[in-house]
Amino acid sequence: MKSIAQREIPAYAGMTWVCGNDGGEVYLICCDLGAIHADKSNGTGYGGALPWRVGAQYNERKHMQPFTQMTGVVAPMDRVDVDTDQIVPAQFLKRIERTGFGQFLFHKWRFREDGSLDLDFELNKPGYEGASILVAGRNFGSGSSREHAPWALLDYGFRCIIAPSFADIFAGNSLQNGILLVTLPDAEVRRIMDAAQSNPGYRLSVDLMNQRVWDESEEISAEFDIDEFAKYKLLNGLDDIGLTLQHEDKIAVYECARGL
Repeated sequence: MKSIAQREIPAYAGMTWVCGNDGGEVYLICCDLGAIHADKSNGTGYGGALPWRVGAQYNERKHMQPFTQMTGVVAPMDRVDVDTDQIVPAQFLKRIERTGFGQFLFHKWRFREDGSLDLDFELNKPGYEGASILVAGRNFGSGSSREHAPWALLDYGFRCIIAPSFADIFAGNSLQNGILLVTLPDAEVRRIMDAAQSNPGYRLSVDLMNQRVWDESEEISAEFDIDEFAKYKLLNGLDDIGLTLQHEDKIAVYECARGL
């Protein structure tokens, strides 16, 4: 087999692969299994899809989980204009990992100056332990563009936030991390807020496919709108990198053909 340009490419599934081309056809050579011929036009070989995937490392550390349907305890935050510095204060932004920010969520409100819990703060009250749905006032997530805000909310356990409106950049960052933002009219948010405040442990169900939220008694039942592309990404657990890597086989062939 001719091979004008060969290069080693990342190991996959414990095997070493070499890529080469002869100016017309692309070859992936597995040192363990022998040669596999690939057609650079469609990224397929004798065995179907290319066995080496450019996104293997990304998929192994993938952090965004699909959102389909959930039922959880609702935590009420009867405040408007909650900004990202209140969600996670600036002094905690030095960490380089995406995880571990839940301990700093609403830090200025959750803790007193001596480090003890402020039992008057909503999330510290009995009945809201393990809450996975947050209901808040309008313009939630305003302020700086820090992605640490959705990281902290997600790490704390929130998968869904309900409010009359959200700041645009925060909404985009939340989508990239698999948090569903449900926008409902003020009156409907008020009903949910009142139910959660008067009945700690109050639970809601959220169905993204059918775009609906409801409680067990069906006294509260509301439909919500969502952009179709955002819905697709959430249902499939895809951020922007994940979307790109849906074409990873073609990317691999393209790179091999050009010696990249």
